[in-house]
Amino acid sequence: MTIKKNRHLKIWLFLVFAVLIWVFGIGFYRDISANNEETYEGLSIFSDVIELVEKNYVDKVETKKLIEDAIQGMVHSLDPHSSLLVPEAFEELQIDTQGEFTGIGIHVTMRDSLVTVIAPIEGTPAHKAGVKAGDKIVKVDGVATDDLRDAVNRMRGPKGTSVVITIIRKGAPKPIEFALIRDVIPIESVRSNILKPGYGYVRVTNFRDSTTHDLVAALEKLEAAEPSLKGLILDLRDNPGGILNQAIKISDLFLETGEILSIKGRLKKHTRIFEAHADNVKRAYPLVILINGGSASASEIVAGALQDQKRALILGTTSFGKGSVQTVEQLRNGYGLKFTIARYYTPSGRSIQAKGVEPDIMVPYKKIDNTQVLQGRRVKESDLKNHLNAEPDTEDKKPVDSKDNAKKEEKDKNDLQTIEEDADSDSLILKNLLSDNQVARALDILISYEIFKDLKNG
Repeated sequence: MTIKKNRHLKIWLFLVFAVLIWVFGIGFYRDISANNEETYEGLSIFSDVIELVEKNYVDKVETKKLIEDAIQGMVHSLDPHSSLLVPEAFEELQIDTQGEFTGIGIHVTMRDSLVTVIAPIEGTPAHKAGVKAGDKIVKVDGVATDDLRDAVNRMRGPKGTSVVITIIRKGAPKPIEFALIRDVIPIESVRSNILKPGYGYVRVTNFRDSTTHDLVAALEKLEAAEPSLKGLILDLRDNPGGILNQAIKISDLFLETGEILSIKGRLKKHTRIFEAHADNVKRAYPLVILINGGSASASEIVAGALQDQKRALILGTTSFGKGSVQTVEQLRNGYGLKFTIARYYTPSGRSIQAKGVEPDIMVPYKKIDNTQVLQGRRVKESDLKNHLNAEPDTEDKKPVDSKDNAKKEEKDKNDLQTIEEDADSDSLILKNLLSDNQVARALDILISYEIFKDLKNG
């Protein structure tokens, strides 16, 4: 290598390091040793690629964006839940765990390269207009949606302003347009109702900073009603999870002693056991928890803990199977890094990673009045590219059998149905709850328990 080329390479390496340090902070430089030959060689190739692309690519490129995408690719290769959070995404994450925002009120994700509705938030403009789970958003205000963050930003906006979204829906002959008026979308994660005297229902839609507080308030309201609470249904269906400590606190509400959860990481500081504590309020009434393929992460922690501790009966279909713990580190200049630090284990020591929580009673979802539901296979953790194995350094080496595939497809058809609400309904209206076969089955179990408890031996 000539002196000139050496000098040129050093300049490019300096530029790469400058941008990386600008994004990640000076700690990055301390952690990457210049004496590490493998790392140095890798960075040399990286700088060569940037130089070639910048000089020769058909369109002008932005170095900062190239490096962001390179980092994103690196982190995504670890597992599907690790990612670089650019300032806008980091701010979105903070909004998602606290506060409120203005928009149309939907949870979305990228699926099959299309912006896909996970679920509309109840009572919001999107929910009232009839946007449904599974809808694919192809345009926002006439502009094609090929980027999730851009689509979310364009759907949000000041209260009272309008936005038109164009969706394609399975079974619909042509795209459907919804003209929506943006509104304040409160982040409400707990809703409750009394199904019949003595039997309560609480739905937890996600785990945010205030979820435990809101759940306690809902429970106190149900417990204060007459007659006293004889049984409770805790609905965690389609709950994608959220903050770990909220799942632990909610599990603790129904446990007096014993383990709730253990997490095991590569580092000692990421290995912990969480125990239950006696509460001033003894909640000893029977509990049925509803789960489905959309119940993930924190939802699975609660369901797994209370199932293993024999505190609750789990009813529904197999959960998503996300048994890993992520942390978010704030970087400089508004960036963040979300990455996996541990696997979690239920009190019996089982990992649900890529497996899910199996219900005690398997009950596929359908409306009692046979209202049509959206059917189709829901994506699970085990379907995600680069998903973690249940245990470190293990892999499933069992050969795939065509009969097993057929059984899996049939199981998925039952397990992975998406609940569809009527477009103009509130899912907590009593008649809608009682027309939900999983809720009705859970209620029958609670009532039966009370009857059998009072039976005397003849």
